[in-house]
Amino acid sequence: MIFFITLFIIFFVGYFIVKKFYPQGVLFVAGFLLLCTAILLKDTPILNEKASIGSNFLDIFQYLKDTFSKTTAGLGLTIMVVGGFAKYMDHIGASKALVKITTKPMKKLNSPYLVLALTYILGQILNIFIPSASGLGVLLMVTVYPILVSLGASPLSATAVIGTTACLDLGPASGNSVLAAKTANLDAALYFVKYQLPVAIFVIIAIAITHYFVQKIGDKNSTYDDFGVKTKSSIDEEDSNVPNFYAIFPIIPLVVILAFSSLFKSSIKMNVEVAMLLSITVSMVIEGIRKKTFKNTISELKIIFNSMGSQFAAVITLIVAGQFFAYGLTKVGVINSIIDWTKNAGLGVQPMILVMTAVISASSVIMGSGNAPFFAFAALAPTVAASVNIDPVVIAMPMQLASGIARSVSPITAVIVAVCGISGVSPFLVVRRTFLPMLVGLVVLLISNMVLFG
Repeated sequence: MIFFITLFIIFFVGYFIVKKFYPQGVLFVAGFLLLCTAILLKDTPILNEKASIGSNFLDIFQYLKDTFSKTTAGLGLTIMVVGGFAKYMDHIGASKALVKITTKPMKKLNSPYLVLALTYILGQILNIFIPSASGLGVLLMVTVYPILVSLGASPLSATAVIGTTACLDLGPASGNSVLAAKTANLDAALYFVKYQLPVAIFVIIAIAITHYFVQKIGDKNSTYDDFGVKTKSSIDEEDSNVPNFYAIFPIIPLVVILAFSSLFKSSIKMNVEVAMLLSITVSMVIEGIRKKTFKNTISELKIIFNSMGSQFAAVITLIVAGQFFAYGLTKVGVINSIIDWTKNAGLGVQPMILVMTAVISASSVIMGSGNAPFFAFAALAPTVAASVNIDPVVIAMPMQLASGIARSVSPITAVIVAVCGISGVSPFLVVRRTFLPMLVGLVVLLISNMVLFG
C-alpha cells in the first residue's frame, strides 16, 4: 500500500515539474504527503525524542525549520557567495575577458569539427571558473559560435556542442560540487582534485571525440539552413575596453582554494566563502582604481547582494525542498526497500551505483535541471553508501556528474533553451545531437569511477 502511494506521489512530482509547476512547491507538497503517509500508515516518528517538539505532525514543520536553518547557514551561504561572485565577474566583464583570451587561438585552426571538439574541452575547463551553465553557454555563443559557423560547421552542430560545455559541474565554484563534497564529508578542493578530476579527464576526452564524429556525420547526412542565425562576432561594445588582465579575476578563487588546501599542507584553512569574498574585494579595488569612481564601485555591492538573494530564492529553497522530499522518501521506507532489494539480489556495490545514477539521470532529463534532482537525492548517498560499506563519495560523485550530463539531453533545460534562443535552432533537434555524446560520457563516467574508486 505504502509502496504504491509513494510511486503515485513520485509520478506526480515528475508530471507537475514537466508541466512547469513551481518545483520547490511540488517537492515541499510531495515531502509533506510522504511524511504524513509515514505517520498515518507506519506510525513512524519524524524526529527523535530529543529533537521532537511533542507532536509527530508538528515535527514535520520543526524538521523543515531545522533544515532551513542548517542549510542556509552552511551550504546555502556558500552558494549565495558563489552566485554573487559570478554575477560581479559578469558585470565588470571579467568572465567575457577570460572567454575572449582563451578562444583566440581557435581562430587559427581551419578544421570545423576539430574546433568543435576543442570548443567542448575549452568550455568544460572554463566551467570550472564560470560555474553558470547558461552564462557560459551564452558567452560562447557570442564569441565562439560565429567562428564555428564561419569554418563550416552547421548552426545545429555548433549549438549542440556549446550547449554541453558545462555538462560536468566541476570545481569548488559549482553548487552541485560543493553539495557533493559536503555530502561525502570532504574538503571541496580535495573532492575536486582527488575525485572529480581523474574521472573528468576520461569523460571529457570521450565526449569530445564523440562530438567530433556525431556532429561531422550529422552535418554530412542532413541539410540545414542558418535558421536566421545571429552571428555576433565579438564581445559587446560596452565591454570592449575591459583590460585583458581581468581574465585573471574568475580564476583567483580556485587558485586561492588550492594553494591553501590540505593538498599543499597549508597551515591556513581556506574555504570557498572566504576565497570568493577575497576575490570580490581584490576585483572591486582594481575596478575602482581603473574607473576612478569610488562611489559607483561601492554601489556595485548591491549587484552582489541582489544576486545572493536570488540564489536563496532560486537555489537554497530548492535544496531544502529536495532534502524535505528525500527525507519523506526515507521515512516511508522506499529507499530502504530499494537498498534491501539490491542487497538481497546480491548485485553489490556497482549495481547500487547504477540504480542511484539511473534515478538521478532520468529525473534530470524530465525536470530539465541538474540541480533539482541532485539536491533531492544527494542526502541519500551516505545512507546508500553505508548499506554497502563504501565511501559516500563513490556514490555521490557519479550521481553529481550524471545529473549534469543528463541535463544536457533535456530540451527544456535552461542552457539548451538559452543557446537555441541565440542560434534559432530547435532545442529538440539539438538534443538529438547531444544524446550520443552524453550517453558515451555517462558510460565512461561509471566505468572510470568503478576502476579508480569502486
